Amino acid sequence: MNPYTDTAELIVTLESEIKALSNTIATLKQEPKSFNEQVIFKYIDTASTGKTKDFVRSLGVKSERGSLFSSGDVSKLIKSGADDISPELLVIARDVMYMKKKKR
Repeated sequence: MNPYTDTAELIVTLESEIKALSNTIATLKQEPKSFNEQVIFKYIDTASTGKTKDFVRSLGVKSERGSLFSSGDVSKLIKSGADDISPELLVIARDVMYMKKKKR
């Protein structure tokens, strides 16, 4: 919980957190609108670039280079994004990536 000066400020802060969490939940409840979003959802689900890479390979999809999809391709997609991925979904994926790095 963040520091606050009075109950009114605490209420405003908590309401803001509730709104942010509600938006995150709404984003996660959406169906993927593109293949790249499907990849990002899988990464959020597994929190693993390796498992996500395996998922993409199981679909027979190759990378832009024409070779097998790699964990690096997943990381690049999360970091760089793509036109067909919602910005809100990318924020969630980047938060997952940050949480994993912070755990180490």
